This record gives sequence, C-alpha cells and structure tokens, in this order.
Amino acid sequence: MLDKTGIAKRIAKEVKDGYYVNLGIGIPTLVANYVREDISVEFQSENGVLGMGPFPMDGEEDADIINAGKQTITTLPGASFFDSATSFGMIRGKHVDLTILGAMEVSEEGDIANWKIPGKMVKGMGGAMDLVASAENIIVAMMHTNRAGESKLLKQCSLPLTGVGCVKKIITNLAVLEVTEKGFKLLERAPGVSVNEIIAATEGTLIIEGDVPEMSL
Repeated sequence: MLDKTGIAKRIAKEVKDGYYVNLGIGIPTLVANYVREDISVEFQSENGVLGMGPFPMDGEEDADIINAGKQTITTLPGASFFDSATSFGMIRGKHVDLTILGAMEVSEEGDIANWKIPGKMVKGMGGAMDLVASAENIIVAMMHTNRAGESKLLKQCSLPLTGVGCVKKIITNLAVLEVTEKGFKLLERAPGVSVNEIIAATEGTLIIEGDVPEMSL
C-alpha cells in the first residue's frame, strides 16, 4: 500500500519530456519532487506561475513565491510569473498537456467531484472547473477509500460534480486504474496489495484482465 509520497512518485512516471503540467492542490503538488531529472517539464499553477520546481527545503522558503494552494514553492531557471487571466488563457486554450488533480469521488464513467461537500463551507471551486473542461489528459491522485473505509471509486458520484466524463486515469494508494467505457480497468496494484483487496475497496465496475502486475516506483 502506498502513502501520499508513493502516489506522487507513481504519478511522476506519467509525466513525459516536453510536457506542460498543471498540479492541483494536495497530493498532486508533490509530483514535482519526483520527476526524472533527464526530462524537461514545465509545471504550471493557475495563480500565475510557469516553471515551478520542487518544494523548498526547510529554511529556504520565500513567502512571496507560492502555488495556487498557497504553499511555498521553488522556481526553475526561466520561470515566469503572470496574472490569472493569462494563466487561465493557457488552460482554456488547451496548452496544458496533463492535469493532475485530487478528488473526493470519481465515477466509473470518469466524472469527478473534488470541490464541495454539501453543508460544509468552501471558498469556491477555484480553477478546477476550467481545468477539467479544458484538459485533454486528467489523472486523479487520491486515496482509494475515505476515512470511513468507503470506496471513492463509485458507479455514480454522490457529491456535486466538478466535471463529467473527463478523468482518464486514477492512481490511488492501492492501484492504478484506467477509466474505460466499461468501467475501471485495473492496470497495476500497489506493493503488497492483492487484487481481492482492490475489489473489496472499489464500488464501481472493476475490469480485471489476466495477471495484474505490481507497480514499480
């Protein structure tokens, strides 16, 4: 079973040379720490940063350089800063190759709910709606179940949706899954996790074909 760092390491393997990548709040922000050093990747944050690097070391933080989640970040040589209108122009113009988001729920049809729990105060959807509406490739990083042990990979989302039919792949603490027309296709299982454990933790339709390999990090 993976922790949040393990999920980020596995997702980093999905990042390809030359990609422009938007990182959502939560687990996705960790991905920049684990991208291969032999490839060139531009990380974008919707608050107006292009060229984010890994998180700063303790004592090296600059409070003026933050991501959309108000976390302090580092920047790589050639990084640029701009207003949010320009940032969302990049997103809406489909100039981002990969978007990595956290989620509260994902349906077997690729719907995502990641912004609101009814009855709880939230500041707003932020940039999530634009990201899911514009991105060609969306990977979700999340825990497979909630704190009550209930599946977050569902037949249908119960929470207000952020986007419909947009998620391509999900990487959880238990597995790597692809969203297909028939449901969640199990591609890999986390170290030490059995297929039966994944079946038990998945409410939505789960497709299993042959032996499922253990993921490498």
